[in-house]
Amino acid sequence: MSLAPSTSAPMKPSRGRTPLPIIIAIVICAFAFIALFYTETVTFLSSRSIFKHKYSCSRKNAARKSNDRTAENDVDESLVDDRQNLPYLDMQVSCVKNGRPDSDYRHWEWQPEDCTLPRFNPELALKKLRGKRILFVGDSLQRGQWQSFVCLVESIIPEDKKSMKRGRSLSVFKAKEYNASIEFYWAPFLVESNSDIHIIGDPKKRILKVDSVSKHAKSWVGVDILVFNTYVWWMSGLRLKTLWGSFANGEAGYEELDTPVAYKIGLKTWANWVDSTVNPNNTRVFFTTMSPTHTRSQDWRKNGTKCFNETKPIMKKKHWGTGSDKGMMSVVTNVVKKMKVPVTVINITQISEYRIDAHASVYTETGGKLLTDEQKADPLHNADCIHWCLPGVPDTWNQIFLAHL
Repeated sequence: MSLAPSTSAPMKPSRGRTPLPIIIAIVICAFAFIALFYTETVTFLSSRSIFKHKYSCSRKNAARKSNDRTAENDVDESLVDDRQNLPYLDMQVSCVKNGRPDSDYRHWEWQPEDCTLPRFNPELALKKLRGKRILFVGDSLQRGQWQSFVCLVESIIPEDKKSMKRGRSLSVFKAKEYNASIEFYWAPFLVESNSDIHIIGDPKKRILKVDSVSKHAKSWVGVDILVFNTYVWWMSGLRLKTLWGSFANGEAGYEELDTPVAYKIGLKTWANWVDSTVNPNNTRVFFTTMSPTHTRSQDWRKNGTKCFNETKPIMKKKHWGTGSDKGMMSVVTNVVKKMKVPVTVINITQISEYRIDAHASVYTETGGKLLTDEQKADPLHNADCIHWCLPGVPDTWNQIFLAHL
């Protein structure tokens, strides 16, 4: 992993058919993403970079590969940096608006060392989605990826050509000119649970119906691109309460299972639905790997309080903290490789492990209200080291996702 300031490498945007070298580069990158990113570069983007644009990863020009593995685009200096006014973002992740004073965390990007990951091109993304529905399915971290994707593309869409409808389970952003729909469906376990709609705060009272996704899956049918994730909600304890059959038969009939066992059963239930329902000729399926949590500062320093006041990424190559469970990750690998329907894994875990600086921390909300000064002064109990600020790390996830598309 190397660190260097960005150098200017402008390149005019292509028009019409995508040039063959770019196609080849994307294909090469796609193969690189299948592995756990054994080589990578973390780059700091200067203030003249894309962050003068409306959203952090939204660059209209393609970056040319440079010898030092850093690249920067020319930008229109007249563009106003209005990230504080980004629409569609939850208060939970709107760190700039919530008063976060530092900005370096918005200027880091990841690049593989053996190829160039293309910048996120909103126009290209919308063209890929023309006439299609894309649905992100999962927990609040997946909702963050959905919000990132929406904000990466919405800036080039006129106000009267887009709409957003938020719901308890299903939220839909529409790009009318492209007849495209970018949606999010809330299903934190993918399988059904008694905490899907009315969230139960005490994990010990949650019960998972590990043999069924049918209630959720009604909203997954007929979608062109499905992007799933599930991880952090499973990590509430060493054992989970699980149930077979209907909740109407009585929740007293639950069985406690070790978390990896329950996770495997739940993922197999999801996989069976995909294999039995999805037509791979009509629908592409993706799975985003686990998003690291950084609640244990001892993983990277002797003294610290969770991710509070962290302003730089970890620079130790291949850092892997206690917030990412390799055993759980192997469950995903083993389930996916046995599926009949092809599933593309968006591997975001290792590259996100470094980003202790990019969580919402104390610049977030609880119960629909921003943290008070008193709460901010107690980061041990109140710092959110699970969710990511936006703009931020999920932009890179979508950069990888678009390269796959």
